[in-house]
Amino acid sequence: MKRLWLVVLLVLLPVHVHALTAVELMEQSQAAFLYPGQDFRVRIHMRLIAPGGQERVREMVMLRRNEGPPGGDQKYFIAFQRPADVKDMTLMVHKYPAQDDDRWLFVPAINMVRRIAAQDKRSSFVGSDFTYEDVSGRDVASDTHTLLGEEKVGEADCHKVKSTPNAGDVDYADRISWIDKRTFLPLKEEYYDLKGAVIRVFAAERVEVVAGIPTVVRRSMRNLQTGHRTEVEFSQVAYGIGIEDSLFSERFLRQPPRKWLD
Repeated sequence: MKRLWLVVLLVLLPVHVHALTAVELMEQSQAAFLYPGQDFRVRIHMRLIAPGGQERVREMVMLRRNEGPPGGDQKYFIAFQRPADVKDMTLMVHKYPAQDDDRWLFVPAINMVRRIAAQDKRSSFVGSDFTYEDVSGRDVASDTHTLLGEEKVGEADCHKVKSTPNAGDVDYADRISWIDKRTFLPLKEEYYDLKGAVIRVFAAERVEVVAGIPTVVRRSMRNLQTGHRTEVEFSQVAYGIGIEDSLFSERFLRQPPRKWLD
């Protein structure tokens, strides 16, 4: 009988569930968005849309391998396949926490591997509204994070977090993220200038579960200053396929292995 009363008492006691801090939310979001699976392969169809409606297309295959737990080192390899002016161009990124990433670009027209300077991380990624840093992600520790509350995006309940860069290494003053409470994926991001005006908007437009992992398979970035926007579709998504570490070397920038790209 005493044991029964003890159980009842424990049930009635108030339960204090640890509420995640803003930093913990951003770490969970980064893990869900950029680090799922030991490795990852995807075919990407990118549409670059000018304010007047003119379109350009970029098609590529992206490979990613984690070198440790979420938040740790990563390696990216991107092979461009269409159109002709970027065909056979390749990009490799070695991403490190707490220090500048290394980026190399192979340009077949001049048969040269060019190292991308760290300060170019905010440059446009192949003419799109995404930056090189957007592709591989920004270190959580590079910003100060503040929890603003909760808000819905569509039907999804989200945490709302403001991230302010610790250094003047970016072209925006603040970023506000809406993080899905269920999946921790960022469903929306707004980038603000020093005057508090929204200058770019990211949207996760479709999420599918692939191999048990919620994955953003359609996303967009709009530049509100220029009216330009970029729409991205993922297909042939695969996790845990055994991508070798040796692939992420300068040698394969010139001759990417076909087995991962076809």
